Amino acid sequence: MTRSLFGTDGVRGRSNSFPMTAEIAMRIGMAAGQMFSRGSHRHRVVVGKDTRLSGYMIEQALTAGFLSVGMDVLLLGPLPTPAVGFLTRSMRADVGVMISASHNPYEDNGIKLFGPDGFKLSDAVEMQIEALVAAPDDVALAEPSAIGRARRLDDADGRYVEAVKASAARGLDLSGMRIVVDCANGAAYKVAPTVLWELGAEVIPIAVAPDGVNINGNCGSTHPAVLQEHVVLHGADIGIALDGDADRVVLVCEKGSLIDGDQLMATIADLWSRDGRLAGNGLVATVMSNLGLERYVGERGLSLVRTQVGDRYVLERMRAGGYNLGGEQSGHIIMTDHATTGDGLMAALQALAALIRSGKPASETFRAFSPVPQLLKNVRVGDANAALNAASVEAAIAAAEKDLGRSGRILVRKSGTEPLIRVMAEGDDSELVHRVVDRIIEAIPRQAA
Repeated sequence: MTRSLFGTDGVRGRSNSFPMTAEIAMRIGMAAGQMFSRGSHRHRVVVGKDTRLSGYMIEQALTAGFLSVGMDVLLLGPLPTPAVGFLTRSMRADVGVMISASHNPYEDNGIKLFGPDGFKLSDAVEMQIEALVAAPDDVALAEPSAIGRARRLDDADGRYVEAVKASAARGLDLSGMRIVVDCANGAAYKVAPTVLWELGAEVIPIAVAPDGVNINGNCGSTHPAVLQEHVVLHGADIGIALDGDADRVVLVCEKGSLIDGDQLMATIADLWSRDGRLAGNGLVATVMSNLGLERYVGERGLSLVRTQVGDRYVLERMRAGGYNLGGEQSGHIIMTDHATTGDGLMAALQALAALIRSGKPASETFRAFSPVPQLLKNVRVGDANAALNAASVEAAIAAAEKDLGRSGRILVRKSGTEPLIRVMAEGDDSELVHRVVDRIIEAIPRQAA
């Protein structure tokens, strides 16, 4: 069966268009509810969301689907994706759901599913759910007396705040630190400033007034320019930018410069390695992470294992290989000692602990290595597979690989969440990197765009 619903991070699309319609959401609830109804106990699901306007519609539709197959629903309201993973396991739920399109604009939305262990579902389980969505008559509806009940979990915020604080180094004290936190008008708009304030920091929150349509709008980890300005303006020690569902984070140093996920992983890996806390003697990253990170960890006798793009694939490799640190350049940082998925807030606390321990400013603490020149360009297409298989594109990629040789890398792939082809190259020669990327972009057939 060909996947038509699930991508690299759950189901995602434009709201009120397939697959993000109320009907499909209800059928996903029915299918997932049946999949995870195992045993004779009273089954339950926890459902969280970010702050998108369409979240109300999707939340109600999912709830109806779960209730119809006899599952009780605990509604969490706006909370980060990692909070759903945590509460799924903490509340002994059979399944967890996060309604979010992460860093995408408000017009999009998505559905992410978690198993009872708090981890995202495997491809195989998603395929089974997709098959049931396509065949709703195969779903067994509950008898009238067994229809589920729904209620709000009023203290969900507080439970997650305490879990985040517990993940930090014992006795972490942020007193005397001035921190600007950009919550992307998203799921962490309440909990992120609360965590930092309760740990003693002077907090300057921005993008904490969601209105349903301003999530990720010129703010958050994918649009950090405003945060950079505020860090310098307020003389802050550091800036923290989360995305719409707060499962990723990027930092800004006191000078206003960006600190990406690669630098953050390098800093945490070095700290944990020196403390004897780095499991597997290495970390897991994707093919998008900078070559400089790979060289940095190699020089320290550590390994860097690469996976395809997607934090779920990073996590699968971590669990299979016994690693406790992994992530993506974009800021998904996964620390399995503390969370079941990427957690921007928890990663930020690890960064702050490293900053305090170093006794240096953020501009020095988080410059673990000099990045190799890297260039990423996106091309919007109609048929990504056709474009990638074009002879002109294959020839351009082969020529680029020959030109870069062993001193660089080329990666051309389709996005798992948007109708884009992503072209990335890196190498020691910046001009060459730009040339090979532009040649590949030019080779993409215009009829595919």
